[in-house]
Amino acid sequence: MNATSRWQVSLVMPAYNEEAGIAVSVREAHAAISQYCDNFEILVVDDGSRDATAATVLDLADDLPEVRLIQLPGNQGYGAALRTGFEAALFDRVAFTDADAQFDLADLGRLLSLSNQAPIVVGYRVDRQDPWRRRFFSWGYNRLIRLLLGTHVRDVDCALKVFDRNTLMRILPQARNFFVNTEMLSMAQKLGIRVLESGVRHRHRRHGTSKVSLSDIPKTLAKLLPFWYRERICPYFSLSSPSIPR
Repeated sequence: MNATSRWQVSLVMPAYNEEAGIAVSVREAHAAISQYCDNFEILVVDDGSRDATAATVLDLADDLPEVRLIQLPGNQGYGAALRTGFEAALFDRVAFTDADAQFDLADLGRLLSLSNQAPIVVGYRVDRQDPWRRRFFSWGYNRLIRLLLGTHVRDVDCALKVFDRNTLMRILPQARNFFVNTEMLSMAQKLGIRVLESGVRHRHRRHGTSKVSLSDIPKTLAKLLPFWYRERICPYFSLSSPSIPR
């Protein structure tokens, strides 16, 4: 038995209009996880897809009993889909990845091994295979997060992370959009929770289209700035203000 096989793992996979590639993603995930975990589940959270994503997952579940489908009533957002999956997870290790098969889930085994040492293990993309604009905005965003929130993680939005379930319940996200990763990692830092990082492989998207667009940038910033003010500025003034004598 290897170092990770004793873990019982819930893999959460949010999906929105991914009928073109969801079968490949789920089958690859199942094949990878079965190599290093004895007990696991794959929770596909269908975020109100308008295509055959849900039907495809149901067909897969007939062949792969570890696969579960959760359907949200309408498109509620990436963060909402993740939180729904987190709350439904059964096992003591909870991981998540996207449904676009851009990550080699053989790397998840290494993250699980590191989870012996820390309750949160996050990947960072090595040789990221995204268009240059997306890489550029991600580079800028990671530096902005480090400046404003002091979150010293190389790749905040890397969609391959592992959590101890009890720890995850302490940092469940409120954000419904792509701000979700920033929120969780910032809360972990605030609570003094140790976070480890590990490089993971990244691939070109082979099926479907990315759900991240330029319009998500202002939406994310609209979440970031109030969050920064509430978490960093307000506590500072609260601590530095003189107490009022009674």
